[in-house]
Amino acid sequence: MDLGENFSVSLSVKDLDASLAFYQMLGFEQILGDAAQNWIILKNGPAHIGIFHGMFEGNMMTFNPKDARAVQKGVLEAGYTPDKSAEDGEGPAHFVMKDPDGNVILFDQHE
Repeated sequence: MDLGENFSVSLSVKDLDASLAFYQMLGFEQILGDAAQNWIILKNGPAHIGIFHGMFEGNMMTFNPKDARAVQKGVLEAGYTPDKSAEDGEGPAHFVMKDPDGNVILFDQHE
């Protein structure tokens, strides 16, 4: 399965400003997002971190495949069931599943 070239960790944070300051101290720079909408995407070299306030519980891993529906098909063929499935069609799509330990994984196709 081609999971794409981008991988990030999405963190559910208590205080967006405090988390932003902390990760900026570590050398991360804001590349996307809007604090007024409670989300910011940060980058340091190849590492990406999304910080989100009040949008979801817990933390999750995010892959950005070029074709989320193809990845979902492979997941289904392997006998696993997503918690939230991608809709049929073309263009942007995403699906969500958990690994055997309950860690949330988002497969998010942007185009």
